[in-house]
Amino acid sequence: MKAIQITAFGGPDSMHLVDLADPVATQGLELIEVTAIGINYADTHQTENSYLSPQKLPLVPGIEVVGKTSDGRRVLTPVASGGYAQKTLAYSAAMIDIPDAVSDAQALCMLVQGSTAWHILKTVGHVKPGETVVIHAAAGGVGTIAIQLAKLWGAKVIAVASTEDKRALAKSLGADVVIDADQDRLLAAILEANDGKPVDLVLEMVGGKTFDVSLEALAPFGRLITFGMASRTAPTMIHPGSLMGGSKTITGFWLSHCFGSKELMNDVIAELFELVKTGQLKPVIGATFGLSQAREAHQAMLARETTGKITLNPAE
Repeated sequence: MKAIQITAFGGPDSMHLVDLADPVATQGLELIEVTAIGINYADTHQTENSYLSPQKLPLVPGIEVVGKTSDGRRVLTPVASGGYAQKTLAYSAAMIDIPDAVSDAQALCMLVQGSTAWHILKTVGHVKPGETVVIHAAAGGVGTIAIQLAKLWGAKVIAVASTEDKRALAKSLGADVVIDADQDRLLAAILEANDGKPVDLVLEMVGGKTFDVSLEALAPFGRLITFGMASRTAPTMIHPGSLMGGSKTITGFWLSHCFGSKELMNDVIAELFELVKTGQLKPVIGATFGLSQAREAHQAMLARETTGKITLNPAE
């Protein structure tokens, strides 16, 4: 089978298309014929070995696929690694059947990005109707879904994006206000977008100064949810007293802690599928690259040139 393999860490250039033996099913693990592969920011960290969990070489990256089981089921499933391949192994209990009305690409939008958006808004963000939510990287995979869910749940949405086209996309998805991601005037732009008032909830995955400004923009009892560091730049260290003074909360979120839980993964994704089927949630498919173009796909994502969900076609 064709697969992307890494034998030395180093970012996109470390990925190479190779021929590997087909994986062999074992107890609890089924062989999946992969029909579509999802790309995530976590994958770019895998190639650098800067992910939250250490990676081991040689490595076939990738943590989510759509494919067919030996008995013909079309399933969405996480994989511990090995997703960038024409065949992979997945735990039977983790597979989620995909409704006929949901495409492969739409399904891939839900496993990591959809469930992350759900949890950072509801499970750890505790969003309430009437609150103001700031969504950074609003044109990305998580952001495009978070905008729609936040509006569905009654929040005011301030979407932050780096280009005019990305801001237009965020606006088309229902954002109430869109602002530029320019860090030099980000705080002023957030406050202006909320009629001069601080905000209730910020969804933040950029890191660095964007995190610092987001914390400063929070109202009393405001919450900042950090779920990534796309800039690879750490925020300023935080003194606990600064949180007490503003009654502010910072919560980290890592989707891996939801894997294996029917309530936190399967049930959430099933509900997201229903929203897709009824047209209440419109997944944004940004681009599809061939498996042989995995390096180019990562380069585009790291350069922040992409929008929505990016996928790989294992047949190309």
